[in-house]
Amino acid sequence: MTGTADNFIEIEDLHFAYGTNQVLKGIRMAIPRGKVVGILGVSGSGKSTILKLIGGQRRPDRGLVRVDGSVVHELDNDALYELRRKMGMMFQAGGLFSDMSVYDNIAFPMRELTDLPEDLIHDLVLMKLHAVGLRGSTELMPSELSGGMARRIALARAIALDPMLTMYDEPFAGLDPISLNVIAELIRRLNDALGATSIIVTYDVSETLKVVDYAFFIHGGVVVAAGTPDELLNSADPSVHQFIHAEPDGPVAFHYPNQPFTSDLELRAGE
Repeated sequence: MTGTADNFIEIEDLHFAYGTNQVLKGIRMAIPRGKVVGILGVSGSGKSTILKLIGGQRRPDRGLVRVDGSVVHELDNDALYELRRKMGMMFQAGGLFSDMSVYDNIAFPMRELTDLPEDLIHDLVLMKLHAVGLRGSTELMPSELSGGMARRIALARAIALDPMLTMYDEPFAGLDPISLNVIAELIRRLNDALGATSIIVTYDVSETLKVVDYAFFIHGGVVVAAGTPDELLNSADPSVHQFIHAEPDGPVAFHYPNQPFTSDLELRAGE
């Protein structure tokens, strides 16, 4: 994928670190308008950080993120706020307001960002909740929801204003198989109906590759593979093959980088 006007998002030579932990080491991506794109990788590979850089919550150490023609980190507060009006975000932890009912959580962005009358907001809230199968939950509080229900409510809030870009951070985590399949199809159908752009950040390979048009695989701070679902499934890259097929042994390590375990044992014995 090359940078063109057909791309809603373009990421060029993106570097970012949390302190001394260099998470992104030169990421390059082009995400076309109207497509569903997956960003795959193991936990800690920087997937959620990319979403924060797209939304302007973080600033890159080097490189740039361009959204709808604007370089995000160059925008002033007003321009960034305007850009975010085009975005919907399903947070990894849900991010529901704990002191608001389900109904008010979904209504919040409509009340905050539009001048819609309450009777229309009422109908829209019910429509979004119906889409995720929870229309009967309007009076429940977040503390009364199961983990899977909370994620479905978070998804309903992310799509409340039918944004031109919706970012889903681990949308399938905690869902039972039936809900997972329904939500995956909802993401696909909603994107196609609106002609919007969707980014799914996840490590759920099987479900994601069923619904995306294109996917990127991140490892070691860079994009090591990109392509259609079929291209990734048939990739000869060892790290991609290991991840896609859930193999325990390969270049993708299970353990967080550290000194050898025997060194810790020897240190403890010498105390």
